[in-house]
Amino acid sequence: MPNISTYKDEGEAYAQIKEAGFHAVELDFPAVENDFHWHDFKSLIYITKGELTLIEQDSGETTTCGPGSKVIGTPGLVHRELSEGYSAILGLSAAPDALTQPIDKPLPVTL
Repeated sequence: MPNISTYKDEGEAYAQIKEAGFHAVELDFPAVENDFHWHDFKSLIYITKGELTLIEQDSGETTTCGPGSKVIGTPGLVHRELSEGYSAILGLSAAPDALTQPIDKPLPVTL
């Protein structure tokens, strides 16, 4: 499961993103219930509104994060997300326009 902790306020979130040398982006996410996938970049996710539930494939562990939660996303971690919509400040290890597409990498097809 991704490393999950807390943060104090948006100022602290932006300071941590800057200290990590990451790119900051504020986003509002609509409701989601996606399939298992992975990302090829590291991320810092600071939930500011709503809730995000993360389910890790290997362990089946489920964690729900609300405002004040900080999620450290690790490249290659296979997970899925459930939410009725949330807002977050993201710290991305790569510039948003340099992220490879699709951002949610599908699992390999097995026969």
